[in-house]
Amino acid sequence: MSIRFDGQVAIVTGAGNGLGKSHALELARRGAKVVINDLGGARDGTGGSSEASLTVVEEIESFGGEAVANGANVAVYEQVVEMVDQAKAKWGRVDILVNNAGILRDKSFANMDMSDFQTVVDVHLMGTANCCKAVWSTMREQNYGRIVMTTSSSGMYGNFGQTNYGAAKAAVVGLMNTLVLEGSKYGIKVNTLSPTAGTRMLEDIIEDKQIMELMTVESVTAGLITLCDQQSPNRLILCAGAGGYASTQIFETDGIYLSPEHQTPENVRANMDGILNREGEQMITAGFEQTNKFVKKAIAHLKGE
Repeated sequence: MSIRFDGQVAIVTGAGNGLGKSHALELARRGAKVVINDLGGARDGTGGSSEASLTVVEEIESFGGEAVANGANVAVYEQVVEMVDQAKAKWGRVDILVNNAGILRDKSFANMDMSDFQTVVDVHLMGTANCCKAVWSTMREQNYGRIVMTTSSSGMYGNFGQTNYGAAKAAVVGLMNTLVLEGSKYGIKVNTLSPTAGTRMLEDIIEDKQIMELMTVESVTAGLITLCDQQSPNRLILCAGAGGYASTQIFETDGIYLSPEHQTPENVRANMDGILNREGEQMITAGFEQTNKFVKKAIAHLKGE
């Protein structure tokens, strides 16, 4: 059964080029009405132009789709609210939000100016939070919504010279985890895409043209579309690139228990093998589950179990 979005309205941020453009075009091909948001700046976030977003709108209209351009800076909440109001005024609803907008200001942490750290966090983390907040009440009222975050392997695993980018990209996963809990009873599903594609974000990192040609934006968009569907999963980190698809999952080891008289740093270190033992590890889906696990271990000790 094919995935369609007829009658649905999508907002895609950073949709003037690269992955965002690919996402927006495919959503439109499958029937969605799309807001093409793009500040039109350079890779580092400087400058601005509406040319790119207007070109994407024209392309969508050329195959019979519906789209509008929007130049909101996602880091400015008031502009994001105006963008959502624009979508609702034209089409009456917002069903899908794809948080794709991003910038890079790479430097080693020793050489990084903290203003560059703040700017990257403002776009990736606060920009994502701003967009989610601006659509949240609408999706709750509709009792339906699909939100996609964009993380990165740099955020989940680290990458030299990207402390700002990595920190922000890890943070959006935390944002997803809690929004999943708060949105579930309102029909809102929240997932995260971890893409790797041959876009301008990687053009001076990967110089091999053959590799870049394998890393198509379309292969990533195929994964993105499954996160926007009515039958989408929830709380999935979907990794996609060069035709490969995988999931990143966070597990916690079962761990150990130390009685009060043994709760010393020395004993924690001495029991590190038990702490790291992966037998019995589990996926934690809410913060209180970790607390419950530790408390149960303590109670079992008190009972002599």
